[in-house]
Amino acid sequence: MADMVFLPDAEFDVMQVIWGADVPISSVQVHSLSVAEKKWKPQTVMTLLTRLTKRGFLSSEKRGKERYYWPLVTHEEYLQRETGLFVQRFHKNSLSGLMSALFAGRPKDADLAEIEAWMKGQGEGGDK
Repeated sequence: MADMVFLPDAEFDVMQVIWGADVPISSVQVHSLSVAEKKWKPQTVMTLLTRLTKRGFLSSEKRGKERYYWPLVTHEEYLQRETGLFVQRFHKNSLSGLMSALFAGRPKDADLAEIEAWMKGQGEGGDK
């Protein structure tokens, strides 16, 4: 999605519910999965679902009295875009600048081992 926009926290929270669910998912299901933590009213959830649909993050279909939703953008696509923009904006596309900020100077041995394993996997042609 070339014109993907930043998601405000509430919309991101709704997307997290949808990304983590079996889709399609109804608005009632989205509400029930989010209400325990957020205590949102059904109308709030409907407003957020409508916004996400208008922004191109969700598609929806009416089935009987209920509306069902599924994502048009994957969790991975969204995180890759947001992470890329973050690194570009705050670290001027510098991986070493990002790593320095993440580890505040000295990473733990386990962190170094994880980074090394990831780098070896990238050299072999993909994520592991």
